[in-house]
Amino acid sequence: MTEQKDTICAISTPPGVGGIAVIRVSGDDAIAITDTLWRGKRLADAASHSVHYGSIVDAQGDVVDDCVAAVFRAPKSFTGENVVELSVHGSVYVQKAVVGLLVEAGARLAEHGEFTRRAFAAGKMDLAQAEGVADLIASRSRAAHDIAIKQMKGGFSRRLAAMHDNLLELASLLELELDFSEEDVEFASRQKLHAQAVELRDEIHRLAASFDSGNAIKEGIPVAIIGPTNVGKSSLLNALVGDDRAIVSDIHGTTRDLIEDTVNIGDFTFRFIDTAGIRNTDDRIEQLGIDRSRQAIGRATILLHVIDAANPQKADWLDSIADNQHLVAVINKTDVASSQQAADMIPAGTTTVEVSAKTSAGIDTLRDTLTGIAQSLLTDPGDIIVTNARHRQALLNALLPIERVITGLTSNLSGDFIAQDLREVLHHLGSITGTVTTTEILTTIFSRFCIGK
Repeated sequence: MTEQKDTICAISTPPGVGGIAVIRVSGDDAIAITDTLWRGKRLADAASHSVHYGSIVDAQGDVVDDCVAAVFRAPKSFTGENVVELSVHGSVYVQKAVVGLLVEAGARLAEHGEFTRRAFAAGKMDLAQAEGVADLIASRSRAAHDIAIKQMKGGFSRRLAAMHDNLLELASLLELELDFSEEDVEFASRQKLHAQAVELRDEIHRLAASFDSGNAIKEGIPVAIIGPTNVGKSSLLNALVGDDRAIVSDIHGTTRDLIEDTVNIGDFTFRFIDTAGIRNTDDRIEQLGIDRSRQAIGRATILLHVIDAANPQKADWLDSIADNQHLVAVINKTDVASSQQAADMIPAGTTTVEVSAKTSAGIDTLRDTLTGIAQSLLTDPGDIIVTNARHRQALLNALLPIERVITGLTSNLSGDFIAQDLREVLHHLGSITGTVTTTEILTTIFSRFCIGK
């Protein structure tokens, strides 16, 4: 990614036709360059955070479009530089023409994420906050939006800063211990230092462990619809998503591959996976689908075990459910049969919902059950949840040296060795916010942004 501080421009709104499109210009010469194609009040004379109506004209003086220009002067802008945002009509031609004129006047096309990278370079936000911006843009549910907003506003960064300060305190006390090792002075007992290190270790572990739930909320909570053939799994999928997404047939083995669909229910996005019916079969193609069904069981956060009220069957896969998975027994076809026989086969304590996928009876109750489970993934809604795989890896990398710190404090290891491990913990946590980073890391992160952001 280019590091020079020239003036950049890009369309910031989604591609295609719309009522309005926003073209962003940022850099020392942003206002001067825009003025060369602007007809209206001179933007060079405009106050910061002011909005002006005028026209964009080409080299011949012909009007390309009427538009509104918003002026933001450095350092009080998103990037910390002079910024002009042009709101033009959403014609594809107009958008391209205005960008072309800006480039002819001396700006260059921005690279992916370059506006946000400049904001990071100017100290407007740290790296975790910048990634929160990308997550906010990509959020598809209120829950994912709320987590992204908290990260963008610095919630995660403040938690990391507090941990950083505690680590520095530990390191400074150990340094004092080394400096005055020959004198009878105790600045802090090893027991107290040990307790602080354990508290930090537990916090790092909690944050890393929150990734599974956070990533599920961000990407869509995976829900596998599991059961034997012909129990109404595909009908249930269609009822949940409100569309004929899956083929419904009385023929056993109709669904031979995984069918996925994403839908928002309440504040959450769910990724429903309709699986092939699990049964013994000699059909090689169907068996491949069944194998994939068993793999889907392992990947799902929520398992909907569909049971035919008229013909309940035992499930041999129930023993493979992990502790962090949520099982819901869904007794289907209650419009034609009693649920009692099926209910007797469900393990005690299992959440159970009775439905008729055909008539949609009980579907709202099932949706409420799903959102209730999703809400439980948030644990404490006010707490920090990690959704970024890079952050999780950095936290996991920090766990090993903090464990060595704890062991060293317990075994009265020399303070200089412990301090070295503390510096390693600080390094890994610093990589999350960008206090420790490289050009390669920055390029990778910002390349995932859209060009206009």
